[in-house]
Amino acid sequence: MSDRARKKAIQDKDYSDLWNRPGHLIRRLHQIHVAMFLEECREFNMTPVQFGVLTVLCQQGVSDIVSIGHGLGVDRITVANVLRRLERRKLVKRSLSSVDKRRKLAQVTEQGRVLVDAVQPAMIKAQRRFVYPLNSDEEATLDKLLSKLLLANNEASRAPIKRGMRKSRI
Repeated sequence: MSDRARKKAIQDKDYSDLWNRPGHLIRRLHQIHVAMFLEECREFNMTPVQFGVLTVLCQQGVSDIVSIGHGLGVDRITVANVLRRLERRKLVKRSLSSVDKRRKLAQVTEQGRVLVDAVQPAMIKAQRRFVYPLNSDEEATLDKLLSKLLLANNEASRAPIKRGMRKSRI
């Protein structure tokens, strides 16, 4: 299909039915995924965003709020709130940058790394439950399509991902 024909097909598509709206389906799937994550990770008292922040910090090491947000695709205010909660639980420690006293840095504590390792199997179980209805080819196709949509629309986000986006997945 030519690019012109594809654009025409998209323009002609009727999105009046709620169940034909990709955005609605993705939002609903997100709700289901969060519920599965919370169920599987209940014993750890951890939300997906908290686990995402800890994961980014484990990968990046010492990092500031803006860099964490860019790595996760979350706004600075959300990251700051999550970091405060994680710091109260002694899972991260924060300090002022020696170079720029206005910048606060965060890093995972040993207790935080232990928790990330403990949560990992439950998180994986939630991911597997979520994609269970798909065969391996369908899962690969879903991953490819979701990555393509994410990359193509990333800049439309209020908190675009600026690091770690793997273009090779598309």
